[in-house]
Amino acid sequence: MKKLRDIIAEISAIEIRGEHNPDIMALEYDSRRVERSGCFFAVVGSNSDGHDYIDAAIERGAVAIVCQRVPENICDEVCYIVVEDSNMAMADMAASFYDHPSRELHLVGVTGTNGKTTTATLLYDMFTALGYRAGLISTVVYRIADKRIDSTHTTPDAIRLNAMMRRMVDEGCDYCFMEVSSHAAAQYRIRGLHFEGALFTNLTHDHLDYHGTYKEYIRAKKSFFDMLSPEAWAVVNIDDRNGEVMVQNCRARVLRLSLRSMADYRTKLVEMSPDGMQLLIDGQETWVKFTGRFNAYNLTTVYAAATLLGVERIEALTTLSTLTPVSGRFESIAADDRTIAIVDYAHTPDALQNVLETIEEIRRSDQHLIVVCGCGGDRDRTKRPEMAAIAVRYATTTIFTSDNPRTESPEAILDDMVAGVGDASNYLRITDRGEAIRTAAMLAKAGDIILIAGKGHEDYQIIGHQKHHFDDREKIREAFASTHNNTKN
Repeated sequence: MKKLRDIIAEISAIEIRGEHNPDIMALEYDSRRVERSGCFFAVVGSNSDGHDYIDAAIERGAVAIVCQRVPENICDEVCYIVVEDSNMAMADMAASFYDHPSRELHLVGVTGTNGKTTTATLLYDMFTALGYRAGLISTVVYRIADKRIDSTHTTPDAIRLNAMMRRMVDEGCDYCFMEVSSHAAAQYRIRGLHFEGALFTNLTHDHLDYHGTYKEYIRAKKSFFDMLSPEAWAVVNIDDRNGEVMVQNCRARVLRLSLRSMADYRTKLVEMSPDGMQLLIDGQETWVKFTGRFNAYNLTTVYAAATLLGVERIEALTTLSTLTPVSGRFESIAADDRTIAIVDYAHTPDALQNVLETIEEIRRSDQHLIVVCGCGGDRDRTKRPEMAAIAVRYATTTIFTSDNPRTESPEAILDDMVAGVGDASNYLRITDRGEAIRTAAMLAKAGDIILIAGKGHEDYQIIGHQKHHFDDREKIREAFASTHNNTKN
């Protein structure tokens, strides 16, 4: 509980209507969740306007309203704080309400199109293995030390972010590793957080349905680095052409990593197999339980962050060699006849190509590759034909199917994908994802490889506005059980 005037002291209010200084018990931007003595933020979103729900918030017990315009009907018992941007005010006030918990943590943010979840999760795993208490905020799960919380967003809203970090501090965590999405940066969810370090993985086309243009997508990612303090550090992958763009005019200490050229952190991929890779990191050979060039980048990023956080070089490399892949990221499921299914979250053209290039490097000439993939509905349509073209280029057979169609017609999504395959004929269209996976298992001969891309760790499918239980890993195990004997990891 805090006095209203205390938590608005750090924001620039255009107007404060009302002389009240009530006790604030909670912050909320969803009027349906407002409770007694709450402060409600009227946020203007892409689908709704919080100003339309101010009366509902007051009825539920809001005693303070943060808004961008004063409503016509004023309640005398309520204090109205008019601001330029409700999202910005919400971030600043949330940090103040929870006593700036990020200042009490070694907070590291990871941004980029691909690799965010793996990098953040492996940092959490490494520091946990080293005996520290740490927090994790990722697409797959949120963690407060050993407590697990279901993830709702890659980066949650500013209120929940600060609330979770306060819990981390209260439960003895010293570190927090979090994904920073482009949406979070654009919507000021990370505003007011004190980052010790920032990591950039790579950048390819994604989320253009939200940002509109690739330029705006880059700007959103770059804004994360623009907000860093001079005391912070930033590590960027300079093998990606946007690596240097991210840190233009960045006030933090900038370090670079590369697999191709001289850099502060240099890695060479010595050997790769289905079971792992031999890497030369910082001049030291290390065997890791990961495969794929994209994972070599992720692991180099993890190593760089760990050493910058004070872990000794050899200790970081030794711990790195014990870590295991993240759920749904190049996750291998094998049948008794050596047929292998790889389940991966790859849902962008670049991620799909990275996975397929890795499989191409490790598969034998006698192994067929069957790819099952789709594209999400109500999302960036421009990547659909590109992903389809990539799939048919590498696969013996590609099966185009549903991902999360949401409110779009699954057949229309497949039409968009097929438009990118040109004269290729090595594909099938099977709208039902379960049937597509079963078909892939039936087509595969002993020892072949099946890639099931797009959903990875997700255990649901969104059709219309409803979530239905659906897990690619469960489906392929069931398919293997009926076509390739029992399954095993």
